[in-house]
Amino acid sequence: MKKKLFKILAKLNKLLLPSYTKQGLDLSKATKIQLAIFGWKLYVTKNALD
Repeated sequence: MKKKLFKILAKLNKLLLPSYTKQGLDLSKATKIQLAIFGWKLYVTKNALD
């Protein structure tokens, strides 16, 4: 159940949130909001793959 929830969240993230890696964002120059979004997407992806 948990894995299925994270897979759904990963699909929603892909549709709704910006892709900073495709934009070539430098993480050392990112704002706190950009870092939070990046961290959230990383957390969801990690849990969807486990």
